[in-house]
Amino acid sequence: MFVTLLVILVALVFLGSVLTRAVRIVPQQTALIIERLGSYHSTMHGGIHGLIPFVDRVRATIDLREQVVSFPPQPVITSDNLVVNIDTVIYYSVTDAKAAVYEIANFIQGIEQLTVTTLRNVIGSMDLEQTLTSRDQINGQLRGVLDEATGRWGIRVGRVELKAIDPPHSVQDSMEKQMRAERDRRAAILTAEGVKQSAILTAEGEKQAAILRAEGAAQARILEAQGQSRAIEQVFEAIHQGKPDASLLAYQYLQVLPQIAQGDANKMWIVPTELTEALRGIGGAFGAGMVPAGRAPWDKTGSDLGGDTSQVEPRF
Repeated sequence: MFVTLLVILVALVFLGSVLTRAVRIVPQQTALIIERLGSYHSTMHGGIHGLIPFVDRVRATIDLREQVVSFPPQPVITSDNLVVNIDTVIYYSVTDAKAAVYEIANFIQGIEQLTVTTLRNVIGSMDLEQTLTSRDQINGQLRGVLDEATGRWGIRVGRVELKAIDPPHSVQDSMEKQMRAERDRRAAILTAEGVKQSAILTAEGEKQAAILRAEGAAQARILEAQGQSRAIEQVFEAIHQGKPDASLLAYQYLQVLPQIAQGDANKMWIVPTELTEALRGIGGAFGAGMVPAGRAPWDKTGSDLGGDTSQVEPRF
């Protein structure tokens, strides 16, 4: 009885092992390389598949998704004999699982070594400044070379990125000093531009203020002249409407003479000759007698002026 149970148990174990080897469930985006009696037989993709136990075996399991691998920093010499350490990141995917297994022993190591070699060739033709400013160009060249070389391995290189470019410490110090000097220069230029712009705006403001003051003064003079002109017109119109005689005009002129004589520099008066007749009328009105023609009533000496009363010097 015990032997029978042992035989049944062994048979069940054997049957389970056979079923395990005969049936394989392959996940999505995964490929199985199947060998039959030691040689390549088929490639199984996502789904359920059957195998011949003890005849077929799985040689390799390949992930078909895009993979990312980062390589350690590699020392590279530039064309100006400077050593820089460059970190690279490779994005790749397996397009042919059979080629990735049978064409190269370790495609990850192959990609790494090919990347280092290509990177040294590309960087070796550039100086340090070009290396630091031409990352896109370096990435493109690396991707082209790697994609062409790894195509026969069943590998497609999607992207190549330079993660870091580290120049020597002495060069880094020099670059920092240069950057500080450049920032100081730009700050000085911006400060000078600001001072210049401020001076220009101040001058423009003073100019506009002077123009506005001049325009205001001119407008004030114009308005003042217009007011005086209107006043003269009104006075002239009022005088003509009143129809004054010569005696009234002469009397008004005599009222104004003291105001004319207030200045210290007034040595000469201009007396119109038309006022002589009016002045004789005034003299007759005040009982002083008729004033002879050509003689001013304030000439107390009674000297003859030659008949010209246009310019006389008053004496009080």
